[in-house]
Parts: sequence; structure tokens; C-alpha cells
Amino acid sequence: MLRLFQTHHIRKVTDLEGTWDFSIVDEETPSVDRYPYKLAVPGCWEMHPDLLTYRGEGVYRKTIQIERPTSLRFEFKGVSHTAKVFFDGVLIAEHYNAYTAFTAKVRNVSPGTHELIVWVDNSFGEHSSLHIPNDYYTYGGIIRPAAYEEISDLYIENVRFTPIFENKDWEGEVRVAVCNDSHQRQSFQLKGTMEEHSFSFGSLELAPNEIRIITETFNFPGISPWSASSPRLYELRMELFINGIERPVDDFIERVGFRVIETGDGSIRVNGEAIVMKGFNRHEDHPLVGAAFPLALMLQDLDLMQDMGANAVRTSHYPNDERFLDLCDERGIYVWEENHARGLSLEQMQNPHFIKQCEDVNREMVEQHASHPSIIIWAILNECASDTEEGREHYRRQLEQIRSMDQSRPLTFASHHRERELCFDLADIVSFNLYPLWYGNEDPGELCDTARGWANAAGGKGKPMIMSEFGADGFYGHRSPARVKGSEERQSDIIEQNLAAYTSRPFLSGMFIWQFCDCRVVEALGWLMTRSCTKNSKGIVDEYRRPKLAYSVVQKHYKNRS
Repeated sequence: MLRLFQTHHIRKVTDLEGTWDFSIVDEETPSVDRYPYKLAVPGCWEMHPDLLTYRGEGVYRKTIQIERPTSLRFEFKGVSHTAKVFFDGVLIAEHYNAYTAFTAKVRNVSPGTHELIVWVDNSFGEHSSLHIPNDYYTYGGIIRPAAYEEISDLYIENVRFTPIFENKDWEGEVRVAVCNDSHQRQSFQLKGTMEEHSFSFGSLELAPNEIRIITETFNFPGISPWSASSPRLYELRMELFINGIERPVDDFIERVGFRVIETGDGSIRVNGEAIVMKGFNRHEDHPLVGAAFPLALMLQDLDLMQDMGANAVRTSHYPNDERFLDLCDERGIYVWEENHARGLSLEQMQNPHFIKQCEDVNREMVEQHASHPSIIIWAILNECASDTEEGREHYRRQLEQIRSMDQSRPLTFASHHRERELCFDLADIVSFNLYPLWYGNEDPGELCDTARGWANAAGGKGKPMIMSEFGADGFYGHRSPARVKGSEERQSDIIEQNLAAYTSRPFLSGMFIWQFCDCRVVEALGWLMTRSCTKNSKGIVDEYRRPKLAYSVVQKHYKNRS
């Protein structure tokens, strides 16, 4: 299941969920002639008892049965972290980054049995600038859903929607990518519906082997807007008609909501109303499934966050599974979604692949997720070298790239550089990762006030401010009458003092606790040696989602703040 709603009524879609043949790739035997394992897709290979800590290359194999001559379009929502896809022995796709989707096409497939091979690599090295030993775990495998579609020569590649509020009524920019894979010029029409609204792009043509993005703005009077309190969603259905043929030959359905986001005068406004985000940083990590979340565990996470009174989630530190974003759309949860980069030094940002790999993930994140009304912030480069002139150039480049693709959302990045920050003038929102009472003894309220001053002096004056990370370790079940560091009591005290400070400061537009749940980290030397039990234990719930003492503290503050 790629999404939580049906995305096609005409196009045939086959889910690839199930068991696949699997083999690890030995350095001494780089070819694969036997597959000793049966692994789940989607899934992480670390869930198998033989592969608990395996890092390297692995090969998945699946046979598929095609009943009629057709062309196929494969979609993989996430392969961690590098994939090569082969169809009947022919390479059809290569992709880097675990957390964005990619597609591959095969033309003129004959009926019969065919072999699909996915070669996966989750190793670290110079080839990977973003997946490095880090404060979360890079799992291996086909970690998100996959499917294949039967397509004709002329088909819709994707649909993107941007709501616009003009003259007290709603409009929407509809952007449709249409592909002509034939050797002939094609004449066609694009028609759309959204409940009682119908619209058309008129008569169009595509040259042979051309893909074109067709954009037009339409009026949608009488629409109910999407908000946290009333998350109204609409299905936008596009149909493609070849001239002279009465019935549509292809369709594409996207689910959308109408809302606009603005920043100014120190606030973030959704549909004209100032909001305060009360949220969590969340990793896609669970001991039973790794990063390959089934729907039930996504629901549990959101149930627990909302039970504590949260209205927002930050996808730290990568684009999330699109089904989770679908749930946020449905529930009216504000989403801060960011690209994939955490804690990179300037030296690491000078990796020869860094610019290209960041450009790719930024483009894929925005193109694939821009229609989600719940996403109200795009962000980049968490805790990277934004305190250097060379780093500033990377921040400028990436923010400009995203702004060129989507001007409907504000941009930010989470900084831990305090008064040394050099890039706040480039963003629309200033965001601080600060850990008072944990990594130091500073008073949370006083530090927050000081941070506002740092932002004002560094080009952020008048911009909204978010406390994007704060928290403390709390080891589940570790109780101490002395309230020592690492105990649930000490964590609860620190969360109490932080939330009391932030919820009482009207200049804050949001706060995100680090973090929702404990998560596995990469076992490595250096500062990662400080992560006891190879975990980041700052979760308000543990890795199995068992609440710690701080749970009720969060409830008290988040539910009392409107």
C-alpha cells in the first residue's frame, strides 16, 4: 500500500509487498547465485537473527507474472540507502537516499514470468555523504512500500497541487506531468474533477518521447479550508483522454487540502490565524521493524503524541514515509519536513558527492510531498556548518533551490551554533536546538530570551522563532530518589522547566521536544561512544512506546496551551 487512498481507478497497480528472496554480498564473492533468506518487503534486513548488525550489500529477488503485453512503471518509496534495480538482468534504475521515492520504466514487456532484482547497499564511505555514522541508525533493505503499474505509451507521471487564496475565494494551481513514450506525436486532453468541481486543460500535444509539465490555475468556490481543528481533504482526480477515444486511458488521484501559510511580525499564520506548534521530533525507528513502519505503528505513534496534546511533528532528520504524512493530513497535524542531513561538519560537507546528493533529495522531497496540506515548513541541514562562510554557501544554495520549487511554505533550519550562527538571514523562520539543564546549567527561559537576541542580531529580527530541540536522557525504568541524570525523574524535571519557560513566551511560534521515542544509533567511536546501550534515550516514550514519567508533564503543558 503506497498511500492511504486509491491513487488510480484506471491504471492497474500491483503491490510488491510480501516475501522476497535475499542474499548478502560477500566481498570475496560479489556475484550471487543462491538466495538463502526469505525477507519481508517492506522491511529491514536487521530484523533477521543472522543480520542484526549487517552493514554492506544485499540482493533482493522477486519473480512477477505478466498476463498481457504492456509497459511497466516500478515505484519504490524507499530503499536504504543505495539501490540498483534490474529487470530480467537489465539495469533500469539507480538511486541514492533511503528516504525519498524513485521510479523506473520498462517498455514492451511480454506476457510471462520476469525477474526483478534490487541490489541494496547501506555501507558507509565516501560514496555516501548523507548516510554516515550518526545519532540514528541507517537500516538496510527495501524499507518502504513498492509496487508496479501497467502503463500505456501516454500516461500521467504525477500531479501536484498548490492552494491559493485570492479575493476571498480559493483557487488551486494544478501541475500535471504527462509523458509520451511513443515514437509518434500524441494529441490528448486533461480533465480534472474535485467533488462537484470540473475543469479542463483543453487540447494538448506531446512530441515523441517527451515529458512535459502542464500547469494552470483553477477556481474552486465554496471550498472548506484545511486546518488543525478541521482537516478537510479533497480528492483531486485527473483523467487523460486521447483525442478520438471516448474513455480515459489513464488517471491519477491526489489528495489535497486548502490552506495558506504566511510568516511576518514574528508569527506563523495558517489561513490568517497565528499558530503555536507543540510537537515532537520523531525518528522512524522501532525494535520490531527498524525503519519499515507498518500502518498500525504509525497510528500508535500519532495516538500517543496527540494524547499528550501535540499538534505538530518534525520529521527528524529526513523525509518521512508518505503514509505517515497522509495520516497527518487526516488528523490536522502540522508537519515540519526536512531534507536528509544531520550534524555534518564543514569537512563532511566538502564530500565530492554532497552538493549533488542534497540537490536530489531536496528535489525529490518537494516534488513528491508538496501536495500534503499538513506540511507547513520545509527545512534543511540540521546542525551542520552554518557558522562558517563556506557552509553558508551550501545553506544559501539549498534554500534557494527549495524556494524556486515551492514558494507556498516558509523555510528554516535547526541551528545549535548560538551567537555564531551566520545563516538566519537566509531563512523565513529561526530555529534553535538548545539543551538547557542537560548539556549545561542554563535557565531555559533566560536562554530562550538570549537566543531571541542572537537571532535578531544575525538577520532574524521580526522572523518567527521555534525551539526545534530540547530534552534530556531518561532511561526507562531507571528511578532515583536523588533524581540523578539519566533517571526518569531528572528527565521529567528538565522537561517541566523547559516547557514552563517556552509555553509562557508569546514570541515563540513552536517547540519540538527531543524526542518522541528512544531510537537506535550507529555503533561507532567518538561522541557516539557516549550513547549508552547504543541508543538515544531522550524519548518521552521508550523504543517500545512505553511512557516515561515525563509523559504526564508533556500532557500538562501541551494540553493547557491553546
